[in-house]
Amino acid sequence: MEFKIIENYEDANPDPEYLIKSIAEQGYTLETSLADLIDNSITAAANKVEILLDLDNDPFTLFLADNGYGMSEDELRINMQFPSSSPDNNREKGDLGRFGLGMKTASFSQTRRFTVLTRKRGDIRFVGRTWDVDFLKKNKKWKILVSTEDEIRGLLNKYFYLSSSYLNSFDDFCPSTIVVWQGLYKYEDFIAPDKRKQAVQQEINEITNEYLSIVFHRYMERSNCPLSIRVNNQRVLPFNPFPTCETDLRSIVPKHKVIKSDSLSMTGFILPSRSMKEAKAGASNWTTNSKSLMDMEGIYVYRSDRLIRFGGWNGIIKKSPRLQLARLMVELGNGMDDIIHLNVSKSQITIPFEIKVAFLKYLAELKAEAEKEYVNTMFTVTNPQKNNTENVQIFFKQPTNKGNIIRINNRFPLIEVFRKNLSSSQNIQLNVLFRIFQNAINRMRLGDDFDSARIIIDDIENSDAENLNAIVTLLSSGMSKDAVKKHFIPLIGLEINNLPSSIKNLLKNE
Repeated sequence: MEFKIIENYEDANPDPEYLIKSIAEQGYTLETSLADLIDNSITAAANKVEILLDLDNDPFTLFLADNGYGMSEDELRINMQFPSSSPDNNREKGDLGRFGLGMKTASFSQTRRFTVLTRKRGDIRFVGRTWDVDFLKKNKKWKILVSTEDEIRGLLNKYFYLSSSYLNSFDDFCPSTIVVWQGLYKYEDFIAPDKRKQAVQQEINEITNEYLSIVFHRYMERSNCPLSIRVNNQRVLPFNPFPTCETDLRSIVPKHKVIKSDSLSMTGFILPSRSMKEAKAGASNWTTNSKSLMDMEGIYVYRSDRLIRFGGWNGIIKKSPRLQLARLMVELGNGMDDIIHLNVSKSQITIPFEIKVAFLKYLAELKAEAEKEYVNTMFTVTNPQKNNTENVQIFFKQPTNKGNIIRINNRFPLIEVFRKNLSSSQNIQLNVLFRIFQNAINRMRLGDDFDSARIIIDDIENSDAENLNAIVTLLSSGMSKDAVKKHFIPLIGLEINNLPSSIKNLLKNE
């Protein structure tokens, strides 16, 4: 006798309103939301994107238009679904998407109603679809609104009027896809009415403009068909955190690692010490208007030329003033998304343990080089004793046969006053002491690259008599001969096997 198993189940369809609001909370800001939409534009081969805001009417309305391939009505229907593709699908090298959620989640993070108008490139007729949270709330069903001809015409008229009213428009711009956010609830619901417009303007014209200039700088810098972005009256200018125009920006040897079918590469860069002074004076090639060198130190993760993470060390090491001249460029293919756990908003990554070990080894080298360069910021460029440079620096850099070394400025006012009150023998001892300080500082800066005995400089160093006097003083104070040979002789720039006979005899063990 056979028993038939009866399966019992209940309907578990989620409330569309609640689910969409939950999905939208993925860590988006206005600038990251717009960047996500521009990703779709780039994937659709657009080379012009404009972002326009109507803040004079309620609700606030934002348009993002591009001249990419556009979509047919069937393609639009698919792309408006949750999700429209699988994160496991193989994608083209330049595809910036992953989950098939970007346009929807990015839009719903800023608005409760958005429409996509689109046409295939070269077609005349637009089609449209709308997601509306209020409509979902009322009907409790997953329904997308199909835009009527009148609705499409009304939005297009508003868009074209707005586009012509702002400055710096594109020549011969023919939009294929227009995303329309009807209402910006984070500003309209949570900011006082008299401050809403100002808040949005500052966010879009300053923060968003700057963010897009960094994130998409490689696309905007391309020699062939570069990307152009217009935000209201402004054309976004690219900001490259690794400015190729600066010849003294130096790199350390890159590292490469193959993971699965894709690769990861790391290249560390050291900014020149002069960048600290230039950054303090205002925006420069090293910093943007709102960011300092410390804001911009850290890891820059590029995924198919799109910057997905920048600034900070992603929890691997801590930020430090001594590291503000260090930047690490990391190149990833989009085949590594699951390995680095790239989130929907493309704003967070997790570096797995096996990769983190490689990061730590490479960062140790980058950190050491950055700290050496940071020390250079304390010193002037030229020898003040050779020119009329104002003597406000106690240290200066001096060129030698082995590169620049750090020296004490004997014309520093306090040193000059101090020397006048010393006897001749005391001044001799001070000369030796300064030489020790200089060599110790240069050894810390240059490590194994520094050999004080082989440095040739263009002024008089300690005489044998001065060195002998200092050694006699050390021996009389209780330092052993072996300690003098091991610790003192290298710091005054002498080689143990090539000592003057007077010093050699003094240090000879009985």
